[in-house]
Amino acid sequence: MARAFLRDGDRIVAVLDETERTILAGLIEQTRILLSPEVEPTGDVWGDLAATLRVPTSAGHGTDEGQRGSDEERDPALDRLLPAGHRGDDAVASEFRRLTEEGLRQRKSGNLDVALERLAAAYEDRVELDQAQASAFVMALTDVRLLLGERLGIRTEEDAEALYASLEHLDEDDPAGYAVAWYDFLTWLQETLTSALLGEPGSSV
Repeated sequence: MARAFLRDGDRIVAVLDETERTILAGLIEQTRILLSPEVEPTGDVWGDLAATLRVPTSAGHGTDEGQRGSDEERDPALDRLLPAGHRGDDAVASEFRRLTEEGLRQRKSGNLDVALERLAAAYEDRVELDQAQASAFVMALTDVRLLLGERLGIRTEEDAEALYASLEHLDEDDPAGYAVAWYDFLTWLQETLTSALLGEPGSSV
């Protein structure tokens, strides 16, 4: 049975059983695949910067050619995970996305990678995080919740209320019920981790 994230000295610790860790890792991996950078970091600081900004470094590179998918093909979930920088002007939003999206994908993917690594490193069901890992983990949980919420059609409070009301009419084995249960679990896990990070009362062992 899961135990909330609590601060234990200089570490933040949760207890998640193998099934919980496996399902959580699967959701994180799905989010990682969707957000995976088009340009993986190479270690060359200036080359990586040019790539994330889509700046030409040689003929035929750094253009919009090969950019993953047109707007028509773009997964709507990406607009939740990678929101437009300017909602009132499509041209400005498109340029902002061109300049910033790859860097944002890399940062978010890095957070998801940290979360996957810490789940894999769990010992006797204890998931232990230092301060930096906890910050990355909570941001990873935010993105996983955003993706699952988008898949469930939760964009507003009204959407959530309608979805929860509909659960009364679902069969016990309906996958939607499991998805909502995991959305609630992620929400709880994120809230406890945030409380532990902020050192709120009741968030320590």
